[in-house]
Order: sequence, then structure tokens, then C-alpha cells
Amino acid sequence: MNHNPTTNTVVGLIAGLLLALAGILGGFSGLLFAVLLGALGAAIGAHRDGILDLGALLRSRGRG
Repeated sequence: MNHNPTTNTVVGLIAGLLLALAGILGGFSGLLFAVLLGALGAAIGAHRDGILDLGALLRSRGRG
């Protein structure tokens, strides 16, 4: 069984949360900032893992 728990999604999530530490000092707004950056990091990591296709999502935005 080839199971690697450290995927790009996990690394992206951790990176986003670590970057959010700069915004934690803002109380509730810092918490929201941490959640936003964590979600952004997870999305970028999922894209790198091939789970999420951000290119297709961005292309479909212009079609209205």
C-alpha cells in the first residue's frame, strides 16, 4: 500500500495557515483571515495534486 499523507493539498493548507499567523493578532478578523488563507492554500495544493482544475474554473468565469 503506497499511502503518502503529505500531499500538496496538506502542504498548501499548512502553508496557508502558517501565513495566516500574521493576521491572528486581529481577533475574529484574524480568524477569518486564517480560514481564508487556509482554504486558498488547500485549493492551490489540490490543484497541484490534480484533484481540482483551477484553469477550468477560471476559464468558465468569463462565459457569464
